[in-house]
Amino acid sequence: MGAPSARSPFNPATDRVERVLCFAAHPDDIDFGAAGTVAAWTAAGVKVSYCIMTDGDAGGFDANDRDGVAALRAAEQQEAAALAGVTDIYYLHHRDGYLEPSHDVIRGVVKLIRQVRPDVVLSLHPERNWNRLQKSHPDHLAAGEAVTRAIYPAVENPFAYPELAEAGLEAYKVPWLWMFAGPEERENHFVDVSAFTDIKLKAIHVHVSQHPDVDAMEAVVRDTLLRNGQRAGLPEGAGAEAFHVVQVNGPATIAGF
Repeated sequence: MGAPSARSPFNPATDRVERVLCFAAHPDDIDFGAAGTVAAWTAAGVKVSYCIMTDGDAGGFDANDRDGVAALRAAEQQEAAALAGVTDIYYLHHRDGYLEPSHDVIRGVVKLIRQVRPDVVLSLHPERNWNRLQKSHPDHLAAGEAVTRAIYPAVENPFAYPELAEAGLEAYKVPWLWMFAGPEERENHFVDVSAFTDIKLKAIHVHVSQHPDVDAMEAVVRDTLLRNGQRAGLPEGAGAEAFHVVQVNGPATIAGF
């Protein structure tokens, strides 16, 4: 799955992907960053699950219905996910704007990864994007940091959060970590999503509560996909999503190094 650059460690022709677990800070993060890739995976028979870490309760623009925002955004995420072929959604229910890579959050991530046991964990990036600061909401950075800390070493250490192992959630070595919305210079892997651009845009449009200017939003998304396609060396007019891919555990991995 994808169009590997010379720097990408992931080879879609040989590297197995049967189950993916996607982490995001807010409803709509995955749709902006990876819905095309998710749709391509599910179309190929890959089982994809989402984990939304906050309720998105600080989002939107309606000052008169703050109590209903979380439920609205959960409904939007469910509808958008279904468009990409995803029905399995977990929620950690942290407060929007207050997410931190605390042990409480990391423990929740470890628990879910051990439960799902994915081939790929997809997450927001823990590094700030200075070219477009809006990609680096503090919750995004916290989500990426929490997931990265969870993957190594806690998920694969049976003595980390021992109550999880005692409950039957055994240690697990994650093969791949894919991150989105990070610094462009970190991106080393591109997925041609030309066949799934319409699905991606429909999924983003579902989050109507978050878009004060729908036309401008769509123009930015289309332009970003085309620029990524050019960077990936795809044919003219092809669109791509970009990721920083890290092999966490592979044939050359030595425990603890």
